[in-house]
Amino acid sequence: VTHLSANILHLWLCSGTVGAIVTCPLEVLKTRLQSSGITLRPMFQVQLGTLNGTGVIRPGSGTITPPGLLQVLRSILEKEGPRSLFRGLGPNLVGVAPSRAIYFAAYKKSKETFNGVFVPNSGVVHMSSAGFAAFVTNSLMNPVWMVKTRMQLEKKARGEKKTNALQCARNVYKTEGMRGFYRGLTASYAGISETMICFLIYETLKKRLNEARFTSPNSETEKGASDFLGLMMAAAFAKGCASCIAYPHEVIRTRLREEGSKYQYFFQTARLVAVEEGYSAFYRGLIPQLIRQIPNTAIVLSTYELIVHLMGDSSQ
Repeated sequence: VTHLSANILHLWLCSGTVGAIVTCPLEVLKTRLQSSGITLRPMFQVQLGTLNGTGVIRPGSGTITPPGLLQVLRSILEKEGPRSLFRGLGPNLVGVAPSRAIYFAAYKKSKETFNGVFVPNSGVVHMSSAGFAAFVTNSLMNPVWMVKTRMQLEKKARGEKKTNALQCARNVYKTEGMRGFYRGLTASYAGISETMICFLIYETLKKRLNEARFTSPNSETEKGASDFLGLMMAAAFAKGCASCIAYPHEVIRTRLREEGSKYQYFFQTARLVAVEEGYSAFYRGLIPQLIRQIPNTAIVLSTYELIVHLMGDSSQ
């Protein structure tokens, strides 16, 4: 069983790598949609008969209507080439395995600790454990994600030499110092609420599923494929709800990581976005985010449960 769980752990990490590659275009599109450049640069604006040809003006708002997902995709393919859809893949591949390992190790350890402080396996324990694990992971991995975001935001035409991860990191250090690698960290801390909400909903649903399994007349002591399928559905539902509730921090984080931008602090950025673009701007890029994150989270959490189940069996 130990050998089997090790193989599953290996497959879990491999699936994370494959998932990062497959969903990279969605993440690039999400980041571009979140950025301020999408409404400021003509290459991303929509022309529908306005006097100056720069875009559509919403009646009474004075703001430019941002393009949609397909428009941004078409613009990237035409002006930058298909390879630009995989910008930032290097840092993502470097960070995906350690970030997951750090997160679940911190979650498991903190859950054991909080179970001794609060009512065991209660909502408070789940939320606190998820929050602590997210805090540790964000603090350690922010430099990697910062470089990834900068690379995804870089817009260079076909044929132009694009910056690699090492060059990007060197440029950040040269222009902003070590503090530059931690831009957007406050927004990541605000995003801990998403993780806490996700795990609270997930653990609640998991508890209900376990209760239903044991109260069923045909219940079995061993978990089967249907049980893990149920956990996948629970994880998908939990992530979808949490992402919709806490998504604005993603937009703020991307703005904070833009190079040479006017965005400096969390609340200052939130105020500027709300005043200049309206509250709908806080949800730009939500669709690719949901498409990317929901199945990924479902696979990660259900596989984690399988590993814990097999390791528990091996210790008996």
